[in-house]
Amino acid sequence: MKPQAVVFDIGNVLIHWDPLPVYDRLIGPARRQVLFDAVDLFDMNRRVDLGEPFAALVRATADAHPDWRDEIMLWQKHWMEMASPAIDHSVRLMQALQTKGIPVFSLTNFGIETYELAAGHYPFMRAFDRDFISGHLKMIKPDPAIFAHVEDTSGIDPAALLFTDDSAANIAAAAKRGWQTHLFDGPEGWADRLVKEELLTKEEAH
Repeated sequence: MKPQAVVFDIGNVLIHWDPLPVYDRLIGPARRQVLFDAVDLFDMNRRVDLGEPFAALVRATADAHPDWRDEIMLWQKHWMEMASPAIDHSVRLMQALQTKGIPVFSLTNFGIETYELAAGHYPFMRAFDRDFISGHLKMIKPDPAIFAHVEDTSGIDPAALLFTDDSAANIAAAAKRGWQTHLFDGPEGWADRLVKEELLTKEEAH
């Protein structure tokens, strides 16, 4: 079935997201490793993605770990550095699809405040035909419920949704529901997939 809508993850598909190089630069790799072993900052981020307030949660986490307070607060101060730069080729693919009248949705694990922060830097994040943002929905990938919500809200047959994500777990969850999927490992491969599905020509995709 030819896809009727294309669904993009955002982090590491449309923008880079990785806190580790930022912390390595700020406090050094060795101290960063000790910090991340002592404090589960990725779980803190997961809670943000589930809708908890970003700034308040970072402060609460810092207060709960006074020995690491300054380092934890770097997560808020330097967050945009962790979410950069944009993956320009992926952004062009999104825009090329929309130019041809193909609906493009976001389906992303992203906090409410952090999404607004990122969208202020990346205008394309306000250009999706539909937004499915975990912080607002209070559920995150790969929970099947978030995929069901996309289906129910869009009214599109799961088999007519083409989804790209850099997470194998998220791709597996979508495929289990009958979605067409592409495990993102770079924009060139994604461009080739869009050409294969006859959504874009080679000239439009590259």
